[in-house]
Amino acid sequence: MSHGFFNMISRREFEALLLGFPVLGGETVALNEATGRVLADALIAAHDWPLTDRSCMDGFAVDARDAFGASESNPAYLECVAELSVEEEPDVTLMPGECARISTGGSLPEGTDAVVMVEHTNEMEGGTVEIHKAAAPGLNVMRRGEDVRAGAPALEAGTLIRPQEIGMAAAMGFETVRVGLRPKVGIISTGDELIPVNETPRPGKVRDVNTHALAAMAEARGATCTRYGIVRDDLESLKNALERSVTENDVTLLSGGSSVGVRDFTVGAIEALPDSTLLAHGVAISPGKPAILGRVGEKAVVGLPGQVASAQVVMTVLIQPFLRHLQGDPDPFDRTTWPGLHAVMARNVASKQGREDYVRVKIEERDGEPPLAHPVLGKSGLLRTMLRAEGLAVIPAEAEGVYEGAPMRILTL
Repeated sequence: MSHGFFNMISRREFEALLLGFPVLGGETVALNEATGRVLADALIAAHDWPLTDRSCMDGFAVDARDAFGASESNPAYLECVAELSVEEEPDVTLMPGECARISTGGSLPEGTDAVVMVEHTNEMEGGTVEIHKAAAPGLNVMRRGEDVRAGAPALEAGTLIRPQEIGMAAAMGFETVRVGLRPKVGIISTGDELIPVNETPRPGKVRDVNTHALAAMAEARGATCTRYGIVRDDLESLKNALERSVTENDVTLLSGGSSVGVRDFTVGAIEALPDSTLLAHGVAISPGKPAILGRVGEKAVVGLPGQVASAQVVMTVLIQPFLRHLQGDPDPFDRTTWPGLHAVMARNVASKQGREDYVRVKIEERDGEPPLAHPVLGKSGLLRTMLRAEGLAVIPAEAEGVYEGAPMRILTL
């Protein structure tokens, strides 16, 4: 049974097909359980934040006009008429020529619009304060509503919730948030050569690496995984396992059986299921060309290469962002938002036109210069290439390679 790569498409076309699968629903969770999830509904601010104009520093609240042109050689002199408490709203209004002692986080009183740091002042007898630095309106001040205005979104729907977003939600008083459902991912490994990890291999047998590595990568993007173990290389066994996984999960990942060959039954198993469509058999990237994409009803079935490095590259480039899409990320394939760094290639790297090459690289930091990206060379079946790699350098499909010293944006792993 050999279908060949009869529907090979570009990486962007593959992404577009993945984006065609519907976003999953949402659920409400406690704020302390929301880290790593995708916000399903915008959080609308019930009030301005900050609530008032607040000081960013310990110092003196002033009218900036009173400190205009102040310097070490030409200080301004103001009278300190109040010491403000952080916990209370000021009940004084300062007149020209006056200032008030203020702590970090304290609210500015009426008649002031700047804070001079205590390091740039000198307190004299009788309450006079010597100002050694000029002030401008807004100096060392967090303006009322500068973070968010009442009625505006404090966080937009589709936002990935990091600790920073947890802090904003807490500041705005949200004890719970609505987030995208975690995708349920079923993982099936195929191949008569595979054995469980607790068995000792002999020549011709290898332990099942992909089940565990792919599950870890899916879980790192918010999915929950069900591992269906090793399935024999025959159509009926694979069809039965696939049917069960599709029933129980949102996405099914099949490792192995995606290359051209008489023992590869992934395509046949997908096509044997009711309401199924084969969307792509082959994507123009390397490693990872044999990837398969099918649809069963509204569920995605992805056939991944059996070679471990190839499977992990496809997961990084296509499937992990897809899992974010299912949770409501509005632009999961926007690589400008992915973790990355700028580096230069340490050597020439050849590439074949017509496919995107994902070169595994190790990063060497350099003082005063961009880091060097050293290619980690090796066959796609070698585990060490992914162990040593710290990132992926992407060579475009239209290029024949990159030269030593070429600037590259590295997708960090």
